[in-house]
Amino acid sequence: MISRDRSNEVTGFQEGGPYHPSYDLQTDFVMVYGIRGDLKERIRAWKDKSYVVHLMTGVSWGGYQHYLNGEVDGRTHWDEAQKNRRNEHIIHGTSVDIPYMVPTIAYADFLTEQIRVAVDAGVEAIHLEEPEFWVEGGYSDAFKREWEIYYREPWQPPHATVDAQYRASKLKVHLYARTLDRICNTLKEYAKVKYDRNIRFYVPTHSLINYTQWRIVSPESKLLELPGVDGYIAQVWTGTAQTPNVYNGVRKERTFETAFLEYGIMQELVRGTDRRMWFLHDPIADDPKHTWEDYRQNYIRTLVASLLHPHVSRYEVCPWPRRIYQGTYPKQGEEGRVNIPAAYATELQVVLNTLADMDQPDTEWLTSNLQIGVLLADSAMFQRNHPDWSEEATAFKYDGTEVASALGSEFMELLDWSPFYGLTLPLLKHGAAVRPVQLDNAGRFAGYLDDYKALVLSYEYMKPESAGLHNVLAEWVKDGGALVYVGDGSDDFHRVREWWNQGTKKYASPMEHLFTCLGLEASLQPGVYSVGQGSLAYLNVHPAQCALQADVADQLRSTVREALAAAGSSQGQDAVASQQWDTMNSMALRRGPYVVAAVLEESVDALPFVLNGMYVDLLNADLPVLHEVAIAPGQQALLYDLSRAGNGVRLVAAASRIDAVEERDNGFAFVARGPEGIQASARFRCPRKPEQVVLGAADGSKSQGAYVWDEASETVLLRYDNSPNGVQVEILW
Repeated sequence: MISRDRSNEVTGFQEGGPYHPSYDLQTDFVMVYGIRGDLKERIRAWKDKSYVVHLMTGVSWGGYQHYLNGEVDGRTHWDEAQKNRRNEHIIHGTSVDIPYMVPTIAYADFLTEQIRVAVDAGVEAIHLEEPEFWVEGGYSDAFKREWEIYYREPWQPPHATVDAQYRASKLKVHLYARTLDRICNTLKEYAKVKYDRNIRFYVPTHSLINYTQWRIVSPESKLLELPGVDGYIAQVWTGTAQTPNVYNGVRKERTFETAFLEYGIMQELVRGTDRRMWFLHDPIADDPKHTWEDYRQNYIRTLVASLLHPHVSRYEVCPWPRRIYQGTYPKQGEEGRVNIPAAYATELQVVLNTLADMDQPDTEWLTSNLQIGVLLADSAMFQRNHPDWSEEATAFKYDGTEVASALGSEFMELLDWSPFYGLTLPLLKHGAAVRPVQLDNAGRFAGYLDDYKALVLSYEYMKPESAGLHNVLAEWVKDGGALVYVGDGSDDFHRVREWWNQGTKKYASPMEHLFTCLGLEASLQPGVYSVGQGSLAYLNVHPAQCALQADVADQLRSTVREALAAAGSSQGQDAVASQQWDTMNSMALRRGPYVVAAVLEESVDALPFVLNGMYVDLLNADLPVLHEVAIAPGQQALLYDLSRAGNGVRLVAAASRIDAVEERDNGFAFVARGPEGIQASARFRCPRKPEQVVLGAADGSKSQGAYVWDEASETVLLRYDNSPNGVQVEILW
């Protein structure tokens, strides 16, 4: 009745330390982190514990001092370290000898040789983490050389003009795409020739939203053009999602909403492909100054946000479990530091084992399922520095290791990225299932936009890569789509040397070219226009104003409704009904027996979302059975609906890995495995009240187990101490 095969690689985690039973999480795979002397020993230790073993290493930074100092090839490579306009090295963390790198050919070949050791050691897959080039970079000698090779012209300081900034960012994307392509293809061939083995390569990367907000350039959707890349990890967690943004003029953390949008754009890297995606969660964060209660609240927000995207069902359940299960963090309201609370440790084990069961064939929205896409392009990363900004601002670097709200106002404003949040939060806060949609992919995949009835677009903070994208958008509109364009043409980056203003094309902005492709005037007046069976609505405001002013946010919502109505009216009453946007403050999705729900603050009302029935609360270590669930604004829930449990013995949830359950005439039995030192809870649906629970240890000893029977739900709650060696549990009628 339960089948969990580790070869499916549904859940995993990354860890740089040696094996330890306190963080033996019993996922399917583990990513040993870092290339250093004890790599083979770490790989062997995790393999001995039955894990599928991967390797993860940084592709833009790492402990590569021997390369920098000339020990590898006799030539020092500090000229390849990223530098800002002050001629300062851009450093990872606080170690002055670990800079972010300009990915040259020599650097790519160095990494290839370093990683070859892991291939020889038998890892199944390799993760090349975080290909990152900071926006303020572009001043090192290596980058200047690459500029002259790529553009066939003298290097220009990126801060000199908007054109230089834009072109520097395009080059940064090219360099990391080239590096990843070279490493992946070289080592795939090596593994095939030497071992007749197919090795896989994945790229753990922050979302396009976060990289743009934090002012980092990365290949993002360009990775789809690299055949050697097999998939990705969406590095979305409390640290990225807690970055403040502005809605109705108020700047604050909106962790759930930000995470929902981040996971949404990451899903676009695999939609319509056969590549894998794991969504990352982190029960704590890189910033060690928070309390356990703070970590837990924000972890739940990101967790639930991810589960509201049902097309992804693989998860990295945490990075660095050692810092979770062995680390200490500040106490709530008093001096001192404490280890993880026992209840939170149990709860986390329940969640990560539940995540292994999220590939459910039947999904259903319990609230409004109107999807409104907000188009987003990689070029948004290219516009996050400006010549008019101060030298201090253009050299500013934020990486999430401190609380953004503690920064000065000038730097907080740099992180706002209000044009994007101005187009998304006003819709999301009123109940639309907003999905960031990768504009670049519209030119890569036929029918990519077909799932959407409404799309929102602005070129005031990004630009289209090619004119062909507008042909795709025009066809989509003519076939019945509602396109809402928001922009006032004021963005300085409209002047960069690009296709819309080169050769025979003389458009002031790509917006004008889009309008002509739709058969409309380039200098269009604001309003709603019918185009074929669809519509274009043009709102002549800068999208940042939709974040700053509540009345402009209302204008945006009204314009979207008008566009939907105009497109629907040309297609008949059924189309009008299917494109109805019902405003609400809640989002709820059923995934098989699981119900995932969130209620938004700053929304249309403050009413709770109420469910009646019989549910198990999976975010409570006691796994209580609830007959009514009321989710208040600002809260989230993950529930198991017992009406979907089926008959006979059924596992509802457990803080252990349980691969199989053996049903017997006098009861049932299973083996539970989990990290040492953590108490487990497990709830089962069973047809009869147990008379006895017997626990068997790995040494053969047996003891009586604790249990609580719930007559109304016909479920039993079991408690026992986890062990990575396994606990034999027998339930006797």
